[in-house]
Amino acid sequence: IELPAAFSPESTLTGPNVAEIAEEEDVLVLKKSNFDEALQAHPNILVEFYAPWCGHCKALAPEYAKAAGILKAEGSELRLGKVDATEETELAQEFGVRGYPTIKFFKGGDKESPKEYSAGRQADDIVNWLKKRTGPSVATLNEVTEAEALIADNEVAVIGFFKDLESAGAKALEKAAEATDDVPFAMSSSDAVFAKFEVSKDSIVLFKKFDEGRNTFDGELTKKELLAFVKSNQLPLVIEFTEQTAPKIFGGDIKSHILMFLPKAASDFQGKMDQFKKAAEGFKGQILFIFIDSDIDDNQRILEFFGLKKEECPAIRLITLEDEMTKYKPESSDITAESITEFCKAFVEGKLKPHLMSQDIPEDWDKTPVKVLVGKNFEEVAFNPSKNVFVEFYAPWCGHCKQLAPIWEQLGEKYKDSADTIVAKMDSTANEIESVKVHSFPTLKFFPAGEENKVIDYNGERTLEGFTKFLESGGKEGGAPATDDDDEGETEVSLPEPMEL
Repeated sequence: IELPAAFSPESTLTGPNVAEIAEEEDVLVLKKSNFDEALQAHPNILVEFYAPWCGHCKALAPEYAKAAGILKAEGSELRLGKVDATEETELAQEFGVRGYPTIKFFKGGDKESPKEYSAGRQADDIVNWLKKRTGPSVATLNEVTEAEALIADNEVAVIGFFKDLESAGAKALEKAAEATDDVPFAMSSSDAVFAKFEVSKDSIVLFKKFDEGRNTFDGELTKKELLAFVKSNQLPLVIEFTEQTAPKIFGGDIKSHILMFLPKAASDFQGKMDQFKKAAEGFKGQILFIFIDSDIDDNQRILEFFGLKKEECPAIRLITLEDEMTKYKPESSDITAESITEFCKAFVEGKLKPHLMSQDIPEDWDKTPVKVLVGKNFEEVAFNPSKNVFVEFYAPWCGHCKQLAPIWEQLGEKYKDSADTIVAKMDSTANEIESVKVHSFPTLKFFPAGEENKVIDYNGERTLEGFTKFLESGGKEGGAPATDDDDEGETEVSLPEPMEL
């Protein structure tokens, strides 16, 4: 007798009235028609909303499938699913999907308030994050084999060695574990486990598959101190920028990053990497040392962001990602541990001046209806007390800027003979101004005539009529005083984050 599909051993759901949900590489393929049934059968499910054309989604796919396979092999109740948001538009709308990939965790079959996935893009990160959400934050290890398996299965793992698992130290470890998504925590009171790892007294050890291999905590046993210890030791001394590591780089507490742009294929690659790594030892927890393969096509946007060309690499740059992004360039082009250490030391001591990029002033910058501004002539034109200057800050690759271009040209044409109004544009990927911080493209700012150096953000409609009303009203209609956290543009200007809109 042939059983119906819903009763077959391969079926992913239980019950005769539910259609079997298809799987691709252990990932459930979800649609509006089977979403509720999937939540019923698998109450704890992580769902990726993706677009088939999205580069970040393609990069995530193998790691996402690997995580699904790990959990399935363990017989875990946790499952991974995916939704093609370009096909399932109603589902995407229901769960507020605005970019790809968007990943949400549905716990206990609850559809109302899924939790946004916030950890890294590698299989280990996904599995650890899910286990933290559903199981105890700290596992108890009774056997040496359990401890060995934990260390072998994870890039980074933290183990607390406590003779008394109810001690104050063990409680502090639990609090730190609850606040950490991407690293598994465990503790043990077993003499055999103590002996195996050559631990003689209560202590906390971070085990990792790189650099020193292990770090022993030696600070005050508080949640704050433990979190700082994990943060400063969980990443390699030098981390390569990739789709997978980007969330760890941007999501971490260390907001000062030094970047080495170097082709991996270069004959002196290892020598320069050794020098970079040597310098990194002195700035652990202060500055993140990042390597970027300048030969990879996907990394060209980052080179452009720093005003670098492929042929100018190897090169070193430093950036702070605090409230304002500030870039720094070393005076020396030498890549030695000494010169990098000196550069970082000057930065930490606040002795460096920001590096502001500028193109040369074009000979015909003021001959066209829309004037062309660069770093070198910006302040002289924009803050001319006798002129009202309306500037578009754009990026050559930005789709929204391309859409705006013909309207901006019409506006320039309209005011080309005006005695006191200038319409201008500046390529913000190649020019930077200390007095104006651009967070997104296109950004439109108005610099009214007068001695006060006022700046007014344009927040109105991007139409010829809207722009004209704004200018004729002296920046009142459709304008707002410039603020530090203004972010009205659509295309983010930070180093490429793992999100495509």
